[in-house]
Amino acid sequence: MILKLQKRDQHGKNKVDKLRQEGLVPGVVYSKGEEAVSITVVEKDLVKAYEENGLSNIFKADLDGAQKDLLIKEIQKHPFKNQILHFDAYLIDMTQKIRVTIPVVLEGRDNIKAQPSVIMQIIDSIEIECLPGDLPSEAVVNVVDMQIGDNMTVADLDIAGNEKIHIHVDPEEVVAVLSEPQEENLEETDEEVSAEVPTVAETKAKEEE
Repeated sequence: MILKLQKRDQHGKNKVDKLRQEGLVPGVVYSKGEEAVSITVVEKDLVKAYEENGLSNIFKADLDGAQKDLLIKEIQKHPFKNQILHFDAYLIDMTQKIRVTIPVVLEGRDNIKAQPSVIMQIIDSIEIECLPGDLPSEAVVNVVDMQIGDNMTVADLDIAGNEKIHIHVDPEEVVAVLSEPQEENLEETDEEVSAEVPTVAETKAKEEE
């Protein structure tokens, strides 16, 4: 899809609130070496673009009739309403490298062969640098064959061997750990509670004293 953006002159809380009531979302578009541009976009269109592209995919935008490559940087949502309050985006030069954060995905986490087990994800996202055309939507590591006590590191991610992508994280950083589930010993807990609670006979004897 091509997201249609329009420049805006409205600023200030009252004017911005009125835009939101009309189904528009205020935002700011940044580009290297140029001043930031205040814009608006139809909220339903922004929601669709965000759902399809997230924060790590470049897509086309129409800015006052000129087609641009755009990357959403940040979405600000209402704390309890299903509403987008504001967003920031970058105009992308396809010939210049960009530095962005992409999500880390544990592929097969629901089908791990070693059971019972608990998978703990240590890193949820990772910062990378590359040309826009080489930008991956996510960094993936398959955890299906992990054994109890195994660690997956940044070096195990699918993008780690890609020479076109520079990862700004130590390759030895742990991404995920597989461990045994921690079982609580309910019997011991019950015994401890029982030992602490006095019996009726003990209470009576104490009162007589």
